Amino acid sequence: MIRSFKDTVDRADAAQKLAGKFGGSFEVYWTTGPYDLVSVSTFPDDESATAFLLMLSSQGNLRSVTLPARGAEEMRSIIAKTG
Repeated sequence: MIRSFKDTVDRADAAQKLAGKFGGSFEVYWTTGPYDLVSVSTFPDDESATAFLLMLSSQGNLRSVTLPARGAEEMRSIIAKTG
């Protein structure tokens, strides 16, 4: 939120610690334009990622758009399932 912009780095640090509790990692990049920041996170499974995002969002400081990303090997596995 813009009124608490001075705390943004501290909130990002806290989010990184929270991600660790779910077995994940969380990187933040501050941006200008339609989004205030972009984060890149990795978690052991979708359930852990969702639990992290629920906990983070419950603080009321963000709205998120998630974009699951896959590496080449994971994409090969998905394509193989198509027959």
